[in-house]
Amino acid sequence: MSVDYEKLIDKRSQVVFEAMEGRVPEEDMVRLHQAFDLARHAHADQKRKTGEPYILHPIAVATICAKELMLSTNPVIAAFLHDVVEDTDFTIDDIESRFGHDVAFLVRVVTKQKKDKYDESKQVDNYKQMLDSVQYDIRALLVKLADRLHNMRTLSSMLPDKQMKIAGETDYFYAPLANRLG
Repeated sequence: MSVDYEKLIDKRSQVVFEAMEGRVPEEDMVRLHQAFDLARHAHADQKRKTGEPYILHPIAVATICAKELMLSTNPVIAAFLHDVVEDTDFTIDDIESRFGHDVAFLVRVVTKQKKDKYDESKQVDNYKQMLDSVQYDIRALLVKLADRLHNMRTLSSMLPDKQMKIAGETDYFYAPLANRLG
């Protein structure tokens, strides 16, 4: 039995939109749809390890932000866009010009930085970037935790060594952080 991914994508994205309707103004609903459309276009040719279209991951992260965490418009937009800068040709400047400084800030914090030389290590530098942002705005951390939660929920599709790495990071860093946040 083959899966109709277009219908699945539409169905799952609709869950996000339904969760936000009534909570946000109509102009924010337009922005949410625009963010989803950009993410869908940007990730169009990408697949997850399971073979599913990659866009299902940002939709799942946006769903966690919208339904489980009850976040406002900009963090949900950032959830749709959180991997666009990291995995496609779009830049933070593209995000800022389309969705504003606030969304660009959230996406920038969640995006793993690509550098030729890291201050400590890639992993430590990414943790520092995220924790430094908390003094300004906790929403970026919540988007990152939603991203990690979905990655943990889909861990079975990874190779065992990758499962151990992700689970170890989660156990050591993300779970205690989430616990402290309540």
